[in-house]
Amino acid sequence: MPVQAVLATDVTADPRSDYGFAPGLTYLNTASLGPTPLSVRAKMDAAWIELEQNPVFETYNDGPLHLQSDRAREDVAALLGCRAAELLITRSTTDAMNILVSGIRLNAGDRVLLTDQEHEGGTYCWTNLARRRGIVVDTIPITPEDHDPAAIVARFAGAIRPGTKVISVSHVISATGYLMPIPEIAALARSKGILCVVDGAQALGQVPVDVKALGCDAYAAPGHKWLMGPKGTGMLYLAPETGDRVEPVQLEDGHRFISNSTGVGCLPLCIGLGAAAAAARKRDVTTIRARTLALRNRACHGLTRIPGLRLASVPPGAPAATALVAAYLPDGIDSSAFRAAMRTRHQIIVKMAEKRWFNGFRLSPHIFNDEEDVDRALRAIRLELAR
Repeated sequence: MPVQAVLATDVTADPRSDYGFAPGLTYLNTASLGPTPLSVRAKMDAAWIELEQNPVFETYNDGPLHLQSDRAREDVAALLGCRAAELLITRSTTDAMNILVSGIRLNAGDRVLLTDQEHEGGTYCWTNLARRRGIVVDTIPITPEDHDPAAIVARFAGAIRPGTKVISVSHVISATGYLMPIPEIAALARSKGILCVVDGAQALGQVPVDVKALGCDAYAAPGHKWLMGPKGTGMLYLAPETGDRVEPVQLEDGHRFISNSTGVGCLPLCIGLGAAAAAARKRDVTTIRARTLALRNRACHGLTRIPGLRLASVPPGAPAATALVAAYLPDGIDSSAFRAAMRTRHQIIVKMAEKRWFNGFRLSPHIFNDEEDVDRALRAIRLELAR
């Protein structure tokens, strides 16, 4: 098929046939890395071929692929509910957070408020700034049993100090899949003149995201998890209202993906990210959420029937539920060994909970999964615990 024909093809193929998994593999770990559909990969491959036919022409001075990357950024922005001019394409959520923090206006003694459940990609940027510039990082605790959004917001309110300048929080807690009350947290921050930064690594692509409705000042997200875009892609939304409080060098000469401030970006990856965003919009994230919640609830019901297991996530039907479901393992079973056994004995990919959170595991089904995938995992988990 000609390159331009591939670039124009639809990327919403049948979920069960559009992936390149190894034969016999059951993949239940989208929350770590999502599979990039073959249709999206075909668009990237076509873009690579076109790029190398005339690199300078395609890349600079409004070359064809450069213009396609601009349109791709518009597709990503549409998924977030913002304008393309408010969006930077990055390499990952962590890269987006690092870009934001490198350009933020904070001085020694200024304070940043986090939870103790943030992913390292959302904390190292702040602890690095604390070490280099003398800011203070405060944290509030959130346990897997914290299911009351009002109580969580009250905990944030109680931890705000005179020097608090930023609240940085996950949209969905990585360990348990808890959907945080971001609109309320953002409103609290706004009422105090505090910047609200949201780590959307576990949200974009599995729950609807509208950054304007959330009311946050910045939103960082990946392309390679629930959006199932290319590995090595991400994004950073910056609200215009942040003004000169956040001025990354990447914005020095505008928001173009290829510029003198950003350098040469990977156009095929950007085009693939745009294709993944367009596919998510066409499928409708609300529909995706309903499907993944149904699979997640099936997993919840099955896990509660396995002796020795206890859910670490909210029960089915809870408003804060997402596609991620986690469970505590019995004390005598190591989570790392359990994960390895699921892979080697059963060809099922799950995530072990990080030891600093709890001894357990996490399942994260997506639209390419079905009920049999969940049931197969449940049978394997029961067998492993019975050994």
